[in-house]
Amino acid sequence: MKSDLWITEQQTEDLLISFRVKEKLHEEKTDFQHLSLVDTYTYGRMLFLDHCVMTSIKEEFVYHEMITWVALNTHPCPQNVLIIGGGDGGALREVVKHPRVKSATLVEIDERVIINSQKYLPEIGSAFEHPKAKVLIADGIKHVQERQNEYNLIIIDSTDPIGPAEGLFSADFYHAVYQALREDGIMVAQTESPFLPKDRKLIKRIQADLRKIYSLVRLYLAYVPIYPTGMWSFSLASKKYDPLKVNKQEIIAPATRYYNSAIHHAAFVLPSFVQEFLQEVEKC
Repeated sequence: MKSDLWITEQQTEDLLISFRVKEKLHEEKTDFQHLSLVDTYTYGRMLFLDHCVMTSIKEEFVYHEMITWVALNTHPCPQNVLIIGGGDGGALREVVKHPRVKSATLVEIDERVIINSQKYLPEIGSAFEHPKAKVLIADGIKHVQERQNEYNLIIIDSTDPIGPAEGLFSADFYHAVYQALREDGIMVAQTESPFLPKDRKLIKRIQADLRKIYSLVRLYLAYVPIYPTGMWSFSLASKKYDPLKVNKQEIIAPATRYYNSAIHHAAFVLPSFVQEFLQEVEKC
């Protein structure tokens, strides 16, 4: 007989989504946020931060592959990669697979996210001890501000733009990221759902901020089942390389389950309503 226990995320003031819980695994208040892990019937083990779902065992590969491999394949030699946030370890797991990556630094402000991911989500948090990996428990904003011309690729794997992650969505931070990148560097960030009005406003602001800094800025999409609306956006900003000019024959995708050479280009084919609100950014 199935449990009657449910865990609910309030995705908007008018929308709740609930998951039937098989078992409560862990719950605590860290120095930065509320953290809980549960085992669910539909998505397996899930991580929640401040009562918002972050990842789950059964569908995490979509998000983690799409926030990493698009940019990894856009840069011809991403030797030195920085991940801001990403304490569950999924982005790090993907980055260290790339044969030309020599160093992958992950900067996470909340050590408890890493510790609990290693314990309860080992399929996701499997690369923290990898020879290419370097893990720092620190403020990602300060880390970036203290770097100049250091990284080929910076991945901003943040939570929603509230609490500890709020500063990761600011124009000042994007300027600091630009300075921390090498002359041909790329940055990519998760930028919420274009279906929700408040997120659409955020995406427009981010796109406008990035276009003032970088020579090339593109938005791409993926289907992430557990995130609000399922349609999720990523913003890629580049000093030199264009993801749409990557040769399909040269794309690397070792053991990926969602990302492939066709998805790499198809992800940039945007629905008409997304194109329309991005055109508003161009007019600003």
